[in-house]
Amino acid sequence: MKKYLVIGNPIEHSLSPKLHNYWIKKNKINAIYDKKLLNESDLEDMLYQVKKGKIDGINVTVPFKKSVIPFVDELSLEAKETQSINTIYKKNEKIIGHNTDIAGFELGLRHIKYDARGKKIFILGAGGVVSSIIFALKKMGTSKIILSNRTKEKAINLKKIFVDIEVINWGEMTDFHMIINATSLGLKKNDNINLNYNQNGSKKLFYDVIYNPVETNFLKNAKQFGNQTVNGKMMFIYQAHQAFTIWHKIMPNIDDETIKLLD
Repeated sequence: MKKYLVIGNPIEHSLSPKLHNYWIKKNKINAIYDKKLLNESDLEDMLYQVKKGKIDGINVTVPFKKSVIPFVDELSLEAKETQSINTIYKKNEKIIGHNTDIAGFELGLRHIKYDARGKKIFILGAGGVVSSIIFALKKMGTSKIILSNRTKEKAINLKKIFVDIEVINWGEMTDFHMIINATSLGLKKNDNINLNYNQNGSKKLFYDVIYNPVETNFLKNAKQFGNQTVNGKMMFIYQAHQAFTIWHKIMPNIDDETIKLLD
């Protein structure tokens, strides 16, 4: 039986096993997908298990998308451009680090028919997934990307990769068409992001990368002021879809049943 994992810290919130095991069963594949809480010191051994064939594939979530890079043999073009890995597999005896978050984010926006061309995007956070979101947004033709992170240094580090983004201090507001919460603020029930939700008027798109819980306080507050709100569920499904296809050479269905599975 083949073995797949999602690794992260925290990891309880991850619905990856629910989705992947659903597709595994649907496609009659002899495999199991689990989740594992790790510390950074565990990463090398975990990747060694892939090398030895004890684990067949890994998804990587917060906070390890960058810190796994030294332990893979090769980066895909997407992982190299973003310096971020969320999918690991073995090919020709080499461990490959790949990034399906870029496609996941883009396809998730397409799903809600949002056209990012010429739009001004404000991103909160500078963690592993943010470089993928920036890469996708630039590909989609946005006019401007502004970044704000609690630790400003991390945001400035991203500016070294994407030189034309603007960095502002945490807590500052700016004009935008779409604002993205790419921080972990929202995973806990009482998490709040201190924003003036009505400063830029209504009918903006508030997007939260978090998909569990379904509606964070960030989205609840935005909705009260007449804004459109979307969580990261479709991004999550599409990035998983890409990883599943790479691992199993089967393209699983994304239908209403799949989407409802994660409600």
